[in-house]
Amino acid sequence: MTADFGKAFVQVAASLCCILLALPAGADESCRIAYDMGSSGIRAGVSGNPATTRADIDYLAPLWAGRGLAETVVPTIVALRDLPVEGGFAADCPRVGGGFSAWRLALQQDGQALATLLERLRAASNVAVLVIPPLQEGAYGYRGARQLLGQGLSTSHVLDIGGGSLQLAGERTTFAEALGQKVWQRSLCQEVRNSESSPCALQPMTGEELDIARALLAEKLQGVPAALPEKITLTAISRPVSRGVLPAVVRVAGLAADAQSFSRSALTAAIERIARLTREESIRLLGAPSEHVAYLLSDMLLVEGLMQATGSSELAVAELDLTNLPGLLADDHAFAWESHYGCYLERLRSIGLEAYASDPLSCP
Repeated sequence: MTADFGKAFVQVAASLCCILLALPAGADESCRIAYDMGSSGIRAGVSGNPATTRADIDYLAPLWAGRGLAETVVPTIVALRDLPVEGGFAADCPRVGGGFSAWRLALQQDGQALATLLERLRAASNVAVLVIPPLQEGAYGYRGARQLLGQGLSTSHVLDIGGGSLQLAGERTTFAEALGQKVWQRSLCQEVRNSESSPCALQPMTGEELDIARALLAEKLQGVPAALPEKITLTAISRPVSRGVLPAVVRVAGLAADAQSFSRSALTAAIERIARLTREESIRLLGAPSEHVAYLLSDMLLVEGLMQATGSSELAVAELDLTNLPGLLADDHAFAWESHYGCYLERLRSIGLEAYASDPLSCP
């Protein structure tokens, strides 16, 4: 994250305070369509209906290659048009898209080009796509987890690891960073293997290489104490942990097969064991699908670093089919921009990420 972008992030964080606290209200959600636009695709949902539809689109690859998002415009328009039809959603509801980690990266790379692209998406699909700040995304995640788990959510915060970003989200405080599964492994590939390819062959890793990886992660997570000054407890809710890290720790540490949590010490011991193995040896040891092992070591290091940064000795795990749709559908502030979208795009061009948190009613 550049210094200017980091400054903008702090300014947005201050502006979001009231929005985050007001999120659960939802004045009129009777007819809304929302799109969760992540790094790997789009999920669509409608108010009053739990059904969702999905289209897979890789937004990170062209951004990492320096090509912007121009090549994704056509499939994105098709998805924005077709997903509500596939789901049988009402045709005349207001439509808002939430652009998350990949869209924030596109804004950072070339805000003017992104605003022009969003203007084109609006004209072709009638969807107002907003670039959602990380803290607001965290609020969506916590809301969704609370809705799905109810009293089963016994911790103060949830850990959601996406492809492009992660959130440690609570009811009142959140840490968010562009350090999702794919982004973190790419950083490791560059730093440890001097490779631009991702996923790369990280295994086996020496003790010195593990030290380099942990130091790199500690640097990237140095903002955690300021964002989360209170003592927190964590539930991991995403598949990199529930289908990758947890089964690996259970197998290596000899935990009960139905374990739904693990300690930081057990995770560290599992890292030391798996880091010395090749990918093929890991597959044989764990009996895991190869696609789960491709990111396993980097995921384990990421979770270890997050537990270290938050002072967490234990991590609970609960796999959820979590999207940002419930939070976005309930976000009156986001839907207020739908009827002031030209003004939003003007502000996006001039003040960037802060555009979301500004007041739509102050538009001409």
